[in-house]
Amino acid sequence: MQEIIIRKATLADLPVLLDFEQGVIAAERPFDPTLKEGIIHYYDIAAMITAPHIELLVAEAEGQLIGSGYARIENARPYIIFTRYAYLGFMYVAPAWRGKGVNKLIINGLRTWAHSQGIVEMRLEVYATNEPAVKAYEKVGFQPLLVEMRLPI
Repeated sequence: MQEIIIRKATLADLPVLLDFEQGVIAAERPFDPTLKEGIIHYYDIAAMITAPHIELLVAEAEGQLIGSGYARIENARPYIIFTRYAYLGFMYVAPAWRGKGVNKLIINGLRTWAHSQGIVEMRLEVYATNEPAVKAYEKVGFQPLLVEMRLPI
């Protein structure tokens, strides 16, 4: 197996990361009927790369980017036992590299960064009906906590 390098994203990575963002959106469209049609953006990736409270990591193999993910430090609600947590997002792995542990490597890198920031918990959101994603996150230790529900009126 080729060596996979996990590193901090740079502005030079932006064109590929913008493609990854569209990959995330395409994967989520079947689970979310409220997403607008056409090109949409979830993230300000350039700002995320330079923000001190966000760690945006990429996975690289054979000189190509193959995955991404970020951890963003958030303030917890006042009734939670910790004051801050790391929110994970932009978790993407190129199709040819799925099932090869890339997501786990990225999450481990984000966990190390979050721990160095004094963070004791990581959270993320995933569509409840996206069973492959739910299983992938459970495989690295995430546990379901809350299901957000909606009712169109």
